[in-house]
Amino acid sequence: MSMQMQSYNKGNKMKIENPEYKYDLDGVTKVSIKVTIDDKPSVVPLSLTNRHYAEILKQVKEGTLTIKDAD
Repeated sequence: MSMQMQSYNKGNKMKIENPEYKYDLDGVTKVSIKVTIDDKPSVVPLSLTNRHYAEILKQVKEGTLTIKDAD
């Protein structure tokens, strides 16, 4: 297991910035979140089993993160 992964397991927060929903071709269904995680561009699927998505939801619930709609 990498050092970065170990630090997340010890309760350190991921540095999540600029989250923005991305939509399916229908323009209605949200399918992912374009985001920067620990200074790396990422696309996170909307899956509760995804650790990044779970952390995003946690930070939204805590009021420390807001996900904006796509432009």
